[in-house]
Amino acid sequence: MFSGATAEPVARLIEEFNRLPGIGPKTAQRLTYFLLRAPAEQTRMLAEALVRMKERTLFCSHCFNITEEDPCAICRSTERDRELICVVEEPLDVLALDRTRTYKGLYHVLHGAISPVDGVGPEDLRIQELLTRVSGEEIKEVVLATNPNLEGEATAMYLHRLLQPLGARVTRLARGLPVGGDLEYADEVTLIRALEGRREM
Repeated sequence: MFSGATAEPVARLIEEFNRLPGIGPKTAQRLTYFLLRAPAEQTRMLAEALVRMKERTLFCSHCFNITEEDPCAICRSTERDRELICVVEEPLDVLALDRTRTYKGLYHVLHGAISPVDGVGPEDLRIQELLTRVSGEEIKEVVLATNPNLEGEATAMYLHRLLQPLGARVTRLARGLPVGGDLEYADEVTLIRALEGRREM
């Protein structure tokens, strides 16, 4: 990939950065050359943070969120509503929802969404573990909070079909217009969902 003009350790780091999602060849080169010029201590701290992250984090055996202890702090909490589970695609979704300080239940992280194009089927996700939780615990409601895109919708529909016979109420996050957005810039699907999800004032 690289000519002999690039030192092997530099070329290797560029290749490794280039493997990361959202980082193309140019960004990989910029990151590499930034670290090359940075103080040795800064580069060492980055390397240590990466190694520490891999060595000290694991998936919670209950909700499959990222944690240092099993079960995670959310699953251990006595202040959480244990009859309510919110199903999300990724650990970052847990952070986003918890930041609102509105949702007080438990979570379940699928680690992706059904996407035949990308070769991701139901068996590649933490769906069986979710079904086991809902059928084995006193769960009254499951909130499907998958992304409002094709894969997220397909995943939510698939989960709804599996969860309905288990007796828990199955709900979906409301979708509509973002705060601060203009109607004229909203797409048709968003407007339709905003109309369908309207409520009393």
